[in-house]
Amino acid sequence: MTRAVHDFLFTVYPYICLAVFLLGSLARFDRDQYTWKSDSSQLLRAGQLRWGSNLFHVGILFLLFGHTVGLLTPHWLYEPFIGAGQKQMVAVVSGGAAGALCFVGLTMLLHRRLSDPRIRATSHRTDVAILVVLWAQLVLGLVTLPFSVHHRDGGTMMILAGWAQGIVTFRPDAAALAGVEWPFKTHMVLGMTLFLLFPFTRLVHVWSGLATVGYLFRPYQVVRSRRMNIVAARTRPGRSA
Repeated sequence: MTRAVHDFLFTVYPYICLAVFLLGSLARFDRDQYTWKSDSSQLLRAGQLRWGSNLFHVGILFLLFGHTVGLLTPHWLYEPFIGAGQKQMVAVVSGGAAGALCFVGLTMLLHRRLSDPRIRATSHRTDVAILVVLWAQLVLGLVTLPFSVHHRDGGTMMILAGWAQGIVTFRPDAAALAGVEWPFKTHMVLGMTLFLLFPFTRLVHVWSGLATVGYLFRPYQVVRSRRMNIVAARTRPGRSA
């Protein structure tokens, strides 16, 4: 990888992906709301979907939360409680377990979509493509685990976290990644590409899942019987009982 390509991928490309991710999702919601769905194929074959979907979603949600917290939490915040090396080993063990669950579930979903003629006939090309990209990304993530175990001091994790926090604070430092092994870099680039592809696939339904959290904070809905509505209407000011 040349220096120019390296700097582009880890300095400019992240912002391109984030811009398309946010603006593309907003544009799709505004213009094509009828396509904003997960396109479930449960009616065609429910058994394998139940197992595959549950394993995949449990694993991917844990990985998403773990990557977000692990990369974006400043080191000084957790340093009094756990060292960088210990944190990295926790990430390897927990991430490896979640990754294994996700791998089994995603493989089942991909096999189901490719092997069943009815499901394959009703699938969009983007449905299969995004599953393949997710599968490749998951495999790359599992490949990084032996490299992480080899660097038990947590040095690589600190470098990756520093880069991610630099992206968020608009201070990207691609040079810091110069010594990082290729599986990590490939995993990062493909992960950013998933954000780029997000608005054009069924992954947009993730936004709807996050939006349901708002229901926890909605006020209670007042529901009255028909009899109570009639009594309330008759006793309003200006009307005789």
